Amino acid sequence: MSFKFINEFHFIDWNAIEEQGGELSDVEKYNKIVRWAGEARGRNPVVFDNLTEWILDDSEWGGDTLAENEQIFMRGVLARFKEQNEKLRVYLKGLEPPSIVNETVYAALDSFNSDLSAPMGCPHFTKMNEAVEKMFSDFTALRDRGVREIIAGNKTGRHGTDSVDVFGYVNHLKNSDAQVQWCLFMPDVVKNQQKGFKLESFEYKKAPALRFIGKECGDDENIARDTMRTLDGMAEYKSVYDYDVLLQHHYGKGVDAERWHGFWGRFMRADAPAPEGFLHFDFIPQRESGDFIPGPPFLSQFAFAVFSGDMEALHKREGFDSEAMYDVTRNIMLGQSVNIPYPDKYWTAEVFLDGCDNWSTAYMFSAEGI
Repeated sequence: MSFKFINEFHFIDWNAIEEQGGELSDVEKYNKIVRWAGEARGRNPVVFDNLTEWILDDSEWGGDTLAENEQIFMRGVLARFKEQNEKLRVYLKGLEPPSIVNETVYAALDSFNSDLSAPMGCPHFTKMNEAVEKMFSDFTALRDRGVREIIAGNKTGRHGTDSVDVFGYVNHLKNSDAQVQWCLFMPDVVKNQQKGFKLESFEYKKAPALRFIGKECGDDENIARDTMRTLDGMAEYKSVYDYDVLLQHHYGKGVDAERWHGFWGRFMRADAPAPEGFLHFDFIPQRESGDFIPGPPFLSQFAFAVFSGDMEALHKREGFDSEAMYDVTRNIMLGQSVNIPYPDKYWTAEVFLDGCDNWSTAYMFSAEGI
């Protein structure tokens, strides 16, 4: 039995687009591609997960199936995505004015194309690079279950606790495919999400080493105010990000593996001592080479978004994955092809620019490679 899901990938139907080409304006042509991207984002991840299962199914890789499997994977998946990427780049470059296209899509296409060949463009993925090179040079390497496990990865798409390589090549491709789609449809999503509020500013920060000091949220309604009052007495340890914040993370694990944790506190200097009864998390400018150990120290790179408008609209949860500020900040990052280090170094912080007694109006969202 061959990989029966191969035709379920939502590739661009170039024949349909070319048939209507003369009847559409360039803006309409771009919007058609944007709609395709949204549809592909809804379908392709499931097919990639099915691909993972197929590669890990030993019964599919015995006997005389290898030649057919090579055609399916190398030609039907990898080569077809590369062909689509090349055609899409040419198509987008031909649209006028160029400003109608979110130009970050070109970097996403470059990155995806790099991942579709050997060696890959990801130096941190040592074992994965080795497995991909073996597969490209001699497809019979996939008779080895160990090689297939690295190519397939795990269906959840989570990094392991000791090595990023268990994430798998297929999951890596799934993310690269999604990044192209995000660059195309996320800008419109962000515009449509801003109802009753607006984004005042958005920038990326790469802070020096910091230490968050605070207390975990609990049933005590005074915990935020009492926490900040104690930290007020540590003025000599203030950092340039001296905001009241609600830090949120999952200790470097996936949301399905570790519950949400929230902490009231502030980002302070890296040498700040934690008062008795307080906890702390360290943040460093970048991970050490090859360090994919989940959890702290987290990275002190982040997006910083400031909002204004109706506070209830800004904190609305209905229709959002989390709430409005979270979703808009994240979606801008996805649309700009900025890496969110999920799950191993992922964190967010709700920022109370006017103090924790007032509404939060800003958001920090962990980033990497900015």
